[in-house]
Amino acid sequence: MRKTRYGMAALAAGAALVLSACGGGSGSNGGGGEASGGGDTVRIGIKFDQPGLGFKNGNEYTGFDVDVAKYVAKELGYAEDKIEFVESPSANRENMLANKQVDMIFATYSITDERKKTVDFAGPYFVAGQDLLVRADDNSITGPDSLNGKNLCSVTGSTSAQRIKDEHAANVNLVERPSYAECVTAMQGGQIDAVTTDDIILAGLAAQPNNAGKYKVVGNPFSEENYGVGLPKGTDKCADINAAINKMIDDGAWEEALKKNTEGVDYTYNKELNPPKPGDACA
Repeated sequence: MRKTRYGMAALAAGAALVLSACGGGSGSNGGGGEASGGGDTVRIGIKFDQPGLGFKNGNEYTGFDVDVAKYVAKELGYAEDKIEFVESPSANRENMLANKQVDMIFATYSITDERKKTVDFAGPYFVAGQDLLVRADDNSITGPDSLNGKNLCSVTGSTSAQRIKDEHAANVNLVERPSYAECVTAMQGGQIDAVTTDDIILAGLAAQPNNAGKYKVVGNPFSEENYGVGLPKGTDKCADINAAINKMIDDGAWEEALKKNTEGVDYTYNKELNPPKPGDACA
């Protein structure tokens, strides 16, 4: 098992964010409308509540997923002002692609065999690892195998909590919430012992001003999460998107975007797995 070091995150540079991060969230733009399908604009699904990855503040969209999406869209011929970002909660992503509400999704969307039954994936463009967020003074939880009898929260539609139950702690009590903000609120109130999702998401959450000193990432990742670009099944866009991702990596823009979006966060990505190298076909 590879380990990624974490300390308590410093304040994220320029972050003036409310307690809101990761996973789901209410899809304010997630319903209705039809994707452009190759017209003058492109509709791209992102998260609106993941600081450092996909975050909406007024009319501004920031984060690593957003920067990768902009780069890929440019390579596909879409200027930045031709991108429409659409909120894509975890539980809605497959349906949004199937219903043509979005053209593609960059939303910490892990490539899995189950998901590949209904959507295609280009990429991956980043490899994260699943980890745990706990209270700063809790030393009883050191990894997934120490969760038996604990209350564990994750977001509806994610695979994180179920993986722990299936592979590590059969007696864990799983609690699902629409967003990780609600998970953390429940942990602050004592109803939840830990929150689980990908390490880069948890690190961004722990770094927020409202959370400083309250929570810590365990720092014992136990999976490989390959973030892919979600696409409608049967797409012919994988090769072009993969070429764009590889170009972003080769010209240094990938590293620059990752560094910018994790500034002030005590996070070190796994350099044995990153940057990934997408092939010519769908993942």
